[in-house]
Amino acid sequence: MNPALMRASLDFLHYSGLSRAGAPLFGGAGAIFMLHHVRPQKATESTFAPNAGLDVTPEFLDAVIGFVKARGWELISLRDAARRLAGGALERPFAVFTLDDGFRDNLEHALPVFAAQECPFTIFIAPDYADGKGELWWDALERAMAQNEEIRPGLEGLPEVLSCAGDAERQAAWDALYWPVRGMEQHAQRRWIREFSSRHGVDLAALCREQVMGWEEIRQIAAHPLCSIGAHTMRHYALSLLPEDEARHEMAASRARLEAELGEVVDTFAYPYGDEETAGRRDFRLAAELGFAAAVTTRKGLLHAGHADHLTALPRVSLNGFYQKIRYVDALLTGTPFALFNGLRRLKVA
Repeated sequence: MNPALMRASLDFLHYSGLSRAGAPLFGGAGAIFMLHHVRPQKATESTFAPNAGLDVTPEFLDAVIGFVKARGWELISLRDAARRLAGGALERPFAVFTLDDGFRDNLEHALPVFAAQECPFTIFIAPDYADGKGELWWDALERAMAQNEEIRPGLEGLPEVLSCAGDAERQAAWDALYWPVRGMEQHAQRRWIREFSSRHGVDLAALCREQVMGWEEIRQIAAHPLCSIGAHTMRHYALSLLPEDEARHEMAASRARLEAELGEVVDTFAYPYGDEETAGRRDFRLAAELGFAAAVTTRKGLLHAGHADHLTALPRVSLNGFYQKIRYVDALLTGTPFALFNGLRRLKVA
């Protein structure tokens, strides 16, 4: 949904009182929050920031944690949440905080917030990223558009040249490219982004090293008593777009590598992208067969008692850079927006 329309919808639900009225029907046992980047807002005159939804400020994260604490929600780890769901111990609502991809700002800016609030958190790591060779194709795409007056996609069905002369043109180019690239066969996608980045002066390896924690930094944050580390595949591939054997390998190998590097058990998992098109029933089954205690999607929703039977298909509540207002969080935690978005279904696990 368009961010402006989404904000308007959440404002309507909040200010009308409809979200609060729906809470007795749609409220859940808890929520798993999802983050990516936590860092100060950049001062820029450009309006072109297509990945801004992945960024929240440390101040907003701090406000959200304070808000759920003030509501009487308990702050617990993802492992503890899985145990409570499995055991039916759902008397007190709880909040879980998770971060995908292992960005360096998680150490620099998120950790101080979590430590000050005494809030457990889980970071999901893809070992290729920690090795400094991950291909953050969405960031490379944005950077190429920001640095060039025009780009050459080299994709069938698209113009040979797309203008990036101004922010409006850059946004139009992004809209034309993002979803076709995201939906590509995964190996073809990575070949394409390597060729595209080379043509447009973007160093993929340098971009990864600039943004993502290396192993020493991961060991540093993993040593904090509030932190746990989860697996996120080896290469951040969309699992549903892979053959089953390769999907299983991506999941199992990422856990094995993390356990070898960190010397601790890794029993939680996050599906890259994690929506209905990239993580489905087969992948939930694989996570269960591989013995993960819990696995999280990006499907939107709160946790309910019924998730006890679907611990490898857990929904999350995105803390999104386009919605950094506590009133939006308040509306979401009533469960009413998710009920409307999900056709009044509490569980969306198929």
